[in-house]
Amino acid sequence: MAKASWNGAVLAESDTTVVVEGNHYFPPDTINKEYFTESNTHTTCHWKGVCSYYNIEVDGQVNKDAAWYYPSTKEKAKNIEGYIGFWKGVKVEV
Repeated sequence: MAKASWNGAVLAESDTTVVVEGNHYFPPDTINKEYFTESNTHTTCHWKGVCSYYNIEVDGQVNKDAAWYYPSTKEKAKNIEGYIGFWKGVKVEV
């Protein structure tokens, strides 16, 4: 079971994460949506496609763009389409 946490809150838990480039991607239905707000940030990966971000907010503290996902991936990354990855101090334990 993989668990993502930040600032004392569990952001996501799943036993069906997909690991790509060393990052655990969590299925969208395994995140605790109360901590996530859409960000206006977007980046592009040459093989995955356009990436969108979430800000994480726990107890009034905001971790900007700390989670990311690909709403519509290129063909080679279809297995993580819509799945959420974490960085910026979010701890992922397996």
